[in-house]
Amino acid sequence: MLRSTLILVAAASAAGAAYVYEGGWGSSGSGNGEMSYPLHLALSPARNVYVADQGNDRIQYFTSAGSFLGNWGNRGTGQGQFQNPSGLAFGPTGWLYVTECMGDRLQCFSAAGSFLFTWGSFGSGRGQFQYPRAVDVAPDGTVYVADTRNYRIQYFTSTGSFLGSWGSYGTGQGEFDMPLGVAVSPAGRVYVAEYFNHRVQYFTSAGSYLGGWGSEGSGPGQFNNPQALAFAPDGTLFVGDTTNSRVQYFTPNGSFLGSFGGRGSGPGEMADVTGLALWPTGARLYAVDYGGCRIQYFNRNEPAVTPASWGTVKALYR
Repeated sequence: MLRSTLILVAAASAAGAAYVYEGGWGSSGSGNGEMSYPLHLALSPARNVYVADQGNDRIQYFTSAGSFLGNWGNRGTGQGQFQNPSGLAFGPTGWLYVTECMGDRLQCFSAAGSFLFTWGSFGSGRGQFQYPRAVDVAPDGTVYVADTRNYRIQYFTSTGSFLGSWGSYGTGQGEFDMPLGVAVSPAGRVYVAEYFNHRVQYFTSAGSYLGGWGSEGSGPGQFNNPQALAFAPDGTLFVGDTTNSRVQYFTPNGSFLGSFGGRGSGPGEMADVTGLALWPTGARLYAVDYGGCRIQYFNRNEPAVTPASWGTVKALYR
């Protein structure tokens, strides 16, 4: 009984953890480390930060604290060129998958930017896209793509062979209006953020509807054009509540846990949140400040166990 109570106290402390601003980098421009309306970001296995610098049609990458390491890409339709790179995700092989919202395709690279392969073209058939905005990769290598203007999710093998899809335009369960975010949970569920329906829905790995939450507004659990999604290893879901310029976080079933951020240009403030990524431990979260043309990062601040807390535990066993 004592052990169970102590576990509950620890769980309550973890749920009460807050994310506090630690640092950031970037400004508007086209030089190294400068950005033009960045959209998404991803963390490599080495914890380097990769940014879809979509206005500059390139990928930039940095150390975990923001020191510039390199970039590749320019405007075009060739291998390693981009037309507004948007979504980024690393797979279990260490490959980086990049969606192009205006190029209607997905390209795959090594962590150093070497081109590996590509798939996709404009259309509504299998493996075709219209404005693919986000991508995530399951632990088994399955690639999920938010095929935004086809109002569906498509999924593929790690090398681009079509496996399946689900979704259509609408407001009902399993329907979408501008799905701009997709993320695979540690339990293998697929979560989708809908920009115009102001909600998050979640599904099995093959697209069977499981649940959802959200409505338009600025209160806890409400959204104003959500699009960025990222998971902590314990299953906590972080949502980039874009136009509210904040990050909210939830249990896997949508119970509200907390939020941080707000509109502005100061430390910890943002002008639209379009991308999120977490360290594998969940101890640090990176956010794309789209309007501020910068990346900010926040550290988890675990609440201290106070003497009063231990006094409560002791009181239970007098």
